[in-house]
Amino acid sequence: MTRFHLHLISDATGETVHSVARACMVQFENVDPVEHNWPLVRNTHQLEQILAHIGDTPGVVMFTLVNDELRTALQDGCRRIQVPCIPVLDPVIGALAAFLGAESRGQPGRQHALDAEYFGRIDAMQFALNHDDGQAAWGLKDADVILVGVSRTSKSPTCIYLANRGIKAANVPFVPGVDLPEELFKSARDGGPMVVALTKDPARLVQIRRNRLHQIADDDNTDYVDLETVKAEVASARRLYSKNGWPVIDVTRRSIEETAAAIKQLIDRRPT
Repeated sequence: MTRFHLHLISDATGETVHSVARACMVQFENVDPVEHNWPLVRNTHQLEQILAHIGDTPGVVMFTLVNDELRTALQDGCRRIQVPCIPVLDPVIGALAAFLGAESRGQPGRQHALDAEYFGRIDAMQFALNHDDGQAAWGLKDADVILVGVSRTSKSPTCIYLANRGIKAANVPFVPGVDLPEELFKSARDGGPMVVALTKDPARLVQIRRNRLHQIADDDNTDYVDLETVKAEVASARRLYSKNGWPVIDVTRRSIEETAAAIKQLIDRRPT
């Protein structure tokens, strides 16, 4: 296992450089970066302190700084202590500038401006929390998408992820022997929100459910984790999905991000 120091420097929250770094690191096996996060870097005094720390723990530097003075100071400092310094947005911004024939604004934190899109995400997040796990069924008609699935198919975290992208997502659990709310079917019939069903391999469901039970109780001798019972539960749910013509996404081997991306594609392709 190769361990190294990875310094992530940003003039905003650091979310972008952190995401890029993580996406790159997963392409390498047997590496273990020790992350040092430096967000909201807005002046040379902060930068001098960071460079001193990098000198003590040299490694790779990745940054998203748009201020030319700070960029130059960071790159010069990294050259002095002989560590690689990677401007992760430069290739993208440069290509866009060339294509558009325009210069970038060079304004830090611009993607977090308090604009209509930002407040839309806040509303979507509140909606997801209010309509989690079948709550407030009367408001399902106001959703952009409703997720249906048996227990532990990642409905709630997927809704939160979608909400962070401005999509109002509600979720309703499929529970054997319990009718789904009539508001769900009425909304779908009236041309309301799209309903997307989530499913998962029964053996994987049992494993996840058993782990969950161990966190909250010692006894896992229950139908909730009985493989044959879970197989029947998943089959019953899939029959319901098929009867209603709901698209089904198997989340067994999907991350939350991949599931959300697939749902977004279904929403975008839906006839208007």
